[in-house]
Amino acid sequence: MLEWFIAVCMLIGLAFVWPASRCLGLGSQPSKLLRGIGRDVSRRRAKDGMPDRCHPDHCTDEVPVEEDVAVALICKPSALASYLLKHCVSFCNFSPGSAWSWRASPLLQTLFGTCLPAESAVHFVRDHLQMNDDGLVALDWAVARTGVPCHKRRRTSSNSTNPVLLIIPNSFGKITRSVLKLCEVALVHGYLPVVFNRRGQNGTPLGTPRLQQFGDPADLREAVRYIRYRRPGGRLYAVSESTGSGLLLSYLGECGSSSYLTAAACLSPVLRCQAWFESAPCWPYHWILLLYQKILLSRYRTALREVVPTDVVFSCSSLRGLEEALFCGAAGGGTSWDAYWERNEPLRDVDEVAVPVLCVCSQDDPVRGEPISTLPLELFHSNPHLFLLLTTRGGHCGFATPSDGEAAAPWSQRALLEFFHAATDFCTSEERARPAPRRRGQGGGARGPGTGANGRAFRHHSVSTGKKPLTCSHNIHAIYSWQRSYT
Repeated sequence: MLEWFIAVCMLIGLAFVWPASRCLGLGSQPSKLLRGIGRDVSRRRAKDGMPDRCHPDHCTDEVPVEEDVAVALICKPSALASYLLKHCVSFCNFSPGSAWSWRASPLLQTLFGTCLPAESAVHFVRDHLQMNDDGLVALDWAVARTGVPCHKRRRTSSNSTNPVLLIIPNSFGKITRSVLKLCEVALVHGYLPVVFNRRGQNGTPLGTPRLQQFGDPADLREAVRYIRYRRPGGRLYAVSESTGSGLLLSYLGECGSSSYLTAAACLSPVLRCQAWFESAPCWPYHWILLLYQKILLSRYRTALREVVPTDVVFSCSSLRGLEEALFCGAAGGGTSWDAYWERNEPLRDVDEVAVPVLCVCSQDDPVRGEPISTLPLELFHSNPHLFLLLTTRGGHCGFATPSDGEAAAPWSQRALLEFFHAATDFCTSEERARPAPRRRGQGGGARGPGTGANGRAFRHHSVSTGKKPLTCSHNIHAIYSWQRSYT
């Protein structure tokens, strides 16, 4: 019922906003902006000898100026980047369709991807995990309904080598149409999808009067440990959506090379989160997000009254005011707003990220805001692990294209699955191509008893001495002696 109410509100707003934007010519701006970015990216690649974004086997010094650019990969030139451009077909075949179709409206794209109700071909089996402070989070394992085709090699035993896809919804806990479709597509491609639910969200009981802070990865770290315990034989990938990307990036930065992820992707991420809360999205989205979060919190009003000023929480008129009332001031032990974001800003430890991360963003994303101020392009140009796939249109978590049929995978999900496959193949080939002395350990001598295990441990942990020590620990045998998970 709530989804239909939100959809009706957005349609009413569309009736007033979209005709005006079309008449004023606002729809042409994203293409112009991305064309400029595309020229800059092409110049960088020509200078560094890197293939053009849609022609991996061709490198030229001439940069097309008048060519309409629908999608561009923005990254630091590297062997992995060239490999991705060559093997990820979806990176250069995004077609937003006619400028007068509904797909040209960022509002309708956002409505389609996040608010429109959808019947899913999967159902979920839930595991509750009890944290160290007795709080609860939930993991929902996606299972295909009877009669729905899935990957023929998919197995459900703990010894399965099928890869696990950890899905992190937005920070408000809304399971969107995009998340449900991703679960379906992942099952078809042989993944084991599992959705991470924060404390008190999506029907998860609030075991203690404590909510999860925006960028605190402690609960997610426990969930990853449990997944590794249940599926020790499969690779682990992660996908986050919208504001949920803040949690994934915080985890990757804090754990570094100990994250145990092979690769990760963020769909329509909000990257500069403090500024996003302070400036707030435009009023229809801001009002809907604020109302949705208040409705969810109202379920735990009595329990939260012990630690949170609930009168302030339910009377605030902004997302910043709500976040501040929940986690700052008296509720946060006297923590100030700036101090809160020093601990929760997703990009605070981005230099420690040690796995390939793809961010899929749209130029016209109405929730994130203007790309000039909300996308840190310089970060993608300088960090070899971060890749930005930027499109002209797509709204927020939409990315609908004319080629998307009822049974076809959406373009953004095809792109991220191709990214996972290509990144895994590249890393595997690089591992096999390593010289023998490096594979024997630090000393380079003959392999003795235990040397292979020590060598693996050495390769998977950072040896940098100029950065702060990582706080992520994954001692799987010590953790699961207590067996705190239950279904």
